[in-house]
Amino acid sequence: MDFIVIDGLDAAGKSSQALELCNFIKDHGRTVQVRLHPSDDNLFGARAKQFLYAKGKSAHFAAALFYMIDVIRSILLYSWRSYDYTIFVRYLMGTAYLPPPLHYIAYRFFLTIVPTSQYMFFLDVSPTVAETRLRKNREKLEMFENIGDLERTRLKALSLTSTGKWIIVNANESAKNVQETLRRSLASTKNGLYGKFVSSQVS
Repeated sequence: MDFIVIDGLDAAGKSSQALELCNFIKDHGRTVQVRLHPSDDNLFGARAKQFLYAKGKSAHFAAALFYMIDVIRSILLYSWRSYDYTIFVRYLMGTAYLPPPLHYIAYRFFLTIVPTSQYMFFLDVSPTVAETRLRKNREKLEMFENIGDLERTRLKALSLTSTGKWIIVNANESAKNVQETLRRSLASTKNGLYGKFVSSQVS
């Protein structure tokens, strides 16, 4: 099984791009599952979401803690299942929401214990674009969904992408362009994921 990571800031379009990519993979005759974090099907994901709407440092740490437990749970329960591909939405970059230098310590720690992939995408959206999208599409904003926190979190996240096999994608562009970029990147990586799809259809 190959797995794909789609990570990034709030309003980068992670979930939408993951589901679009999921449909693309299915259309090419492969099986795929998508895990969104924080997830809705377990206590850890539910608690992470709950704390994202709370205030204060304790809620800040609790949200990050439950989020990472939720991700590890997904790895343990779903990575071994009989699918050709698994797409993880929000994987390691939840650590960027921690204050420095804890964000870096947590990232490095989890980087050593969770599997990595050659298909790890960071959807990079500018804070101003992210805030505009959030105010347009959300009735209620999470604790980090303001211009100040978006700016700080983006800088921390981008610094973390220097460690690991991240492919940075400009998520300020249209959803169609971002999806095309993801597919081209998949085609150009080591095993040529997109090329596998094409060759399987031809054969």
